[in-house]
Amino acid sequence: MNQLEQLRAFTTVVADTGDIGSLAEFAPTDTTTNPSLLLQAAQKPAYAHLLDDALGFGARVDAGARDDAIMDKLAVNFGREILALIPGRVSTEVDARLSFDTGATIARAERLIALYEDAGIGRERVLIKIASTWEGIRAAAELERRGIHCNLTLLFSFAQAAACAEAGVTLISPFVGRILDWYRKHEGRDSYPAAEDPGVRSVTRIYNYFKRNGYRTQIMGASFRNSDEIRALAGCDLLTIAPALMAELAAASAPLQRMLDPRTAMELGEAKAAPTEAAFRWQMNEDAMATEKLAEGIRKFAEDTQKLQAFLHRRAGE
Repeated sequence: MNQLEQLRAFTTVVADTGDIGSLAEFAPTDTTTNPSLLLQAAQKPAYAHLLDDALGFGARVDAGARDDAIMDKLAVNFGREILALIPGRVSTEVDARLSFDTGATIARAERLIALYEDAGIGRERVLIKIASTWEGIRAAAELERRGIHCNLTLLFSFAQAAACAEAGVTLISPFVGRILDWYRKHEGRDSYPAAEDPGVRSVTRIYNYFKRNGYRTQIMGASFRNSDEIRALAGCDLLTIAPALMAELAAASAPLQRMLDPRTAMELGEAKAAPTEAAFRWQMNEDAMATEKLAEGIRKFAEDTQKLQAFLHRRAGE
């Protein structure tokens, strides 16, 4: 078996893409999208019908709510197409500009789920992606109580992970590569051995903590910069991988060793900690990397959301 096939023996492989055409080649179980990926996909002629349908939907909505309605419908249109090709779930993101508004995040998530259900897709096949701010985590806790499953994204710190686990969210997405980016820049290093990669070490710590303490929240490593990071996290609950890196794993045939395992986590994991809001905010304040990357990620997703809205306005002839 190639390494992608070996990886599937103990990790759920998720496609990190908005390109529907790439799904048939690698047959992932789940797929995750974000505003940046949707911006790229929306500019491809093959998906023009999804854009036009969203614009038609928005035309029937009051002008003040039209942009948000179009964006939500477009995200669901892509999600619906993706779900026709995979057996599992798709992650659809709430507007990053709502990252510090718990009530608005809940309302937007419920609207996305309603659009999916109107399209005949059950909520069990959808994960709502929310930034791992304190407000986002609180929104996710309430959504989970309402039967809406959440994927907490832009996660860079142990504090964020511990708060998500206590909130009972379905899934977290620690951003391995973006953690590595920060440390490369601030430590002046070009590379790290996989075992010393700061992103790999962060996810390993979170995995051991979750498994030792019996949390049901799953961990999905994300944002990889190279295939060595993926190999070093073999055994993680899920890994979301860009098509280029899936192709690299599919081309490799060396034996792949499981690196993360619930049995060893029982020995290596830390004792349970239930962070209060004050403790969460202090721990984030003390973690410059997590604070900077969270803010940067929210800004980037918000920027790409605005670019996608502008693209749709141009397509509508406005």
